[in-house]
Amino acid sequence: MAGSSLFPDPIVRLVAGVDEAGRGPLAGPVAVAAVILDESRPIAGLNDSKQLSEAKREALFPLIQERALAWHVTFVEPDEIDRLNILQATMEGMRRAVMALQPFPELVRIDGNRAPKGLNCMAETLIGGDAIEPAIMAASILAKVSRDRMMVQLHAAFPQYGFDQHKGYPTSAHLSALAQHGPCVHHRRSFAPVREALDRR
Repeated sequence: MAGSSLFPDPIVRLVAGVDEAGRGPLAGPVAVAAVILDESRPIAGLNDSKQLSEAKREALFPLIQERALAWHVTFVEPDEIDRLNILQATMEGMRRAVMALQPFPELVRIDGNRAPKGLNCMAETLIGGDAIEPAIMAASILAKVSRDRMMVQLHAAFPQYGFDQHKGYPTSAHLSALAQHGPCVHHRRSFAPVREALDRR
């Protein structure tokens, strides 16, 4: 189910927020997080991860992990992104993140306008949900920080691309490195700039 009109009136106590980071980059995984917040342990300063500084996100990251009733982060790697396409890979990541939660939510609120199939619970999509729903805000922070840390790790193995700076997004520096060095195993070959770099080589 999706949409606020489709879930019943009784109070839903276990609400999970779901968000992703990394749909647009040319390299690295998509990170998807699901979070059930504990109303008895509020977390001050939650916001859309894009509106927070890196330092603030890093400070909130362990607080969310410590105070949430449940949380899970999953990565969908480039080979699966290439096989499924980026939308379906993101949906699959959302499904995996939700299914890994314990306790299991009664309702899932997802940032955006699409919900994955097979969640085994009610689902509601919220456009701009990362600015509305605290659980989605928390999920956006976990996903963003987890992915950024992963890209810094990839930079250690492939420093020529500058993953620690642009996190795989198609900046001019990344495109220049891609043209010079060609793609590595962490690039998404179904994305046009990567495919074109392969063709040139």
